Amino acid sequence: MRTFSSQEARQAFYSSPLYLNWQESVRPLVEGEAECRDLHGLEAWFRDPSGRPPPPKWKMALLTWVAVWPVSMIVPRLLVPLLGSFLPKLLLAGVVAAGITATLAWVAMPLLVKLAHGWLHRPGRH
Repeated sequence: MRTFSSQEARQAFYSSPLYLNWQESVRPLVEGEAECRDLHGLEAWFRDPSGRPPPPKWKMALLTWVAVWPVSMIVPRLLVPLLGSFLPKLLLAGVVAAGITATLAWVAMPLLVKLAHGWLHRPGRH
């Protein structure tokens, strides 16, 4: 999976001599053609390795809400008592936001997406 800052940066990468030469050198090792899919926002969390389209936006939003709600309640309850007396409120708010973000990115969302895979990607949806 590759991420680019803009369409122009993506186009520059894929048309660069370096990339084109690399593509040619690995062609004997690859079956089929590469597949390019644009993922926007929440879709990146919910991509399906089998190549099926992302689930409906309402399912992505609902599962994200299920993750955000408890994490946004638990992380402050853990961090504020530990750091609240040491940090100014503005910095503490940033640390809490970072804790929520990290917990969502590396714990809650991967776990929930895995647990809800069957619901998100109903068999036969192509």
